[in-house]
Formats: sequence, structure tokens, C-alpha cells
Amino acid sequence: MSKRSLRNLPPAALDGQRALVRVDFNVPLRDGAVVDERRIRAAVPTIRYLREKGARVVLLSHLGRPKGPDPQASLKQILRDVERILGTPVEFIPDPATGVAATRRLPRGGVALVENTRFWPGEEANDPAFAQLLAALGDFYIDDAFGAAHRAHASTEAVARLLRPAVSGFLMEKELRYLGDALEHAKRPFVAVLGGAKISGKIDVIHALLPKVDEILVGGAMANTFFLALGFQVGGSLVERDKEDLAKELIAQAGAKLVLPRGAVVAPSLARAAERREVPSDQIPADCAAFDIDRATRLDFRSHIVHAKTVFWNGPMGVFETPPFDEGTRAIAEAMIEAGKRGATTVVGGGDSAAAVAGLEDKLTHVSTGGGAALELLEGKTLPGVAALEDA
Repeated sequence: MSKRSLRNLPPAALDGQRALVRVDFNVPLRDGAVVDERRIRAAVPTIRYLREKGARVVLLSHLGRPKGPDPQASLKQILRDVERILGTPVEFIPDPATGVAATRRLPRGGVALVENTRFWPGEEANDPAFAQLLAALGDFYIDDAFGAAHRAHASTEAVARLLRPAVSGFLMEKELRYLGDALEHAKRPFVAVLGGAKISGKIDVIHALLPKVDEILVGGAMANTFFLALGFQVGGSLVERDKEDLAKELIAQAGAKLVLPRGAVVAPSLARAAERREVPSDQIPADCAAFDIDRATRLDFRSHIVHAKTVFWNGPMGVFETPPFDEGTRAIAEAMIEAGKRGATTVVGGGDSAAAVAGLEDKLTHVSTGGGAALELLEGKTLPGVAALEDA
């Protein structure tokens, strides 16, 4: 899995060259304004390094899932934000087919941003002809878009086979180091914390982690499916009834490694949070639903986490978007920070869990920028965007 990185290229060879950099600027927008700029900021170290070495930097990204050109998904909307975050003017290239001259005109250290790659059907088709157009915009290729590495698209896979050198950027390198090597050779005890709504999305992850970890702590709605398998009633809680047999198998296979919540915070509905109360896991009332892990579980999970040497976390413990049902998820974040202070490697795997620790990134070893890609990497799947890069 070891790939050549930007730091393996001789710095002098970057001077004046056009660096075609695939970044992940797939950021959430509200009324055309960026509401969360973490993905843009995550690409800054790679872009800054290239600029300092005199490269001309040409950025590629997708945004959303447009079916062809769509002003609502244009990267032009984020141009000002990118300029502000990078502290430099950024030239906009509306069409890769006519953009070569613009990339050659860039001054040393200059930056250009190409329009949303998904405006062209060749992107998602991983079309070699479209990849050829993209490759003409650079002299070498850097993939720093871990969040898109699990998709074989023209800007993440085909172009890396056409334009050489093709290496990982600093963010991609860090993702592979912490989600790949650190968890592959984890210091023990190694504790995984899994939450979120569905067991179905995490089955392969649970199977892949079971032989490697000392414990898996399960929270969120996926715990309800395990409760069902144990014969507990779950009331109106979110649950996957068709996955009960699967949960039974996992319980049998995991044995003592699987740690389930001791109790839940229940309420008649999210809107009636004032009526919430704590109940043991086997006593969820028929007219209520579980929306968070209870205090006993938070303390239990905390003690497992703070004594660990490696902790991996993916998925919230409850409906964290709706306080007060965010307390369980926040307790996990605080326990991970405490574990880190005691010398543990603490890794958060993208998606909702990354949103839950927003603002705390510097207190954790690594917060992944890719939800789906992080899970597929943990499952041991080959990520096409990584496989296409040159081996170290």
C-alpha cells in the first residue's frame, strides 16, 4: 500500500512545472455560500508546498452529484473562499478542453481551479479521452482527494495512469498512514467505536475489525439491531429488523469483544425531548424510541477508551444533530481526547463522526476527510484512486 508521495519528488524538479492536483472540495453549500470549509483547509499543506517550490498549481475537484452542467454545483461559487483560504488569486478554468493555454500562462506559484469535473460525462465513466484532456492541464499528477479515492473516475484513476509522476499529496499520505498502517499495526489495547444508523453499512467493517481489535463498542441506532437479536424490545427505535439474524451471528462470532450499551436515553419523539429519560437496554418502553446512549454507557465506554493505546471511531452514538441527544457522541469525543493525552493514537473515520468533532481536530491524532473511503480502506478493499498512484 506504500505509495510515492509528493515528498519523494525532488523539490528542484517542481519549479515552473504544472502540478495537476486532484483535491476534494466537495463542500456543503447553503445559498451558494460554503458552510464548512474543512475539506478546503485540508488541502492547504500540499498546495502551499507546491507554490513555495515554484510550481504552477491546477486544481481539479467535483462538487455534489450534478447530471451535467448545473450552476448550483459550479465550483465558481467557492472561488472566493479558496482565494481567501490560500491567500492568493485563483484563476477559474470553465472548461478543461480549452484550459491548456491558461495553465501555461500561470505564473510560478500561481493557482487555477477547473470547473466541477462531474459536469462532463467522461468523469464518472472513467473515460480515457476525458482523462487525456485533464492530463494536458499538467506536467505531473498529485492525488490529495482521499474522500474520492474509492471511486474510479477520470480525475482520480484514469488520469493517474496517463500523467507521470503520479503521487499522493500530504493529506492522502496522512490518511493512508493513519487509516492503513496505524490500524494494521495498532498498539494494544486497540478499541474500535462504531455508531451510526445502520448495521448494514458497517457489516464488512465489523468483520474486518474483529480479528484485529481487542474490543468493539457499539452505539447509535445500530445497537438497536443487536438488542433485537438478544430478544430485547426496542419500541419505536430505528432498527433493521431484516438484519436480526446477521446481528446474532456477529454476537456469536465476537464474543466478549463486542460491548453493547447498558442503557438508552428514550423519549416519545425527538420533538418531545423534555420528556426524555434513561432506561436499561432491555427496558425500552413500547411508546418510546432510543435517541442516545445513557450515562452508564458513557462512563463504561469512556473507561474502555481512556485505557486504550489505539482508538478508531466511526459513527455517532445518537441523534447528535438534535441536542440534547448529542451528549453521548460528545462524551466519546472527550474520552478520545483524554486517551490522546495519555499517549494513544486516536483516529476518527470521516462522515458524521468528523462533523461531531468539528473544532477538536487538533486534539486528535487524525480526523479523516473521507467517510466511505475510510470504511472501504478499513475493510481491506483496494481504493482505485490509490491503486493508480506509483508505488514507493
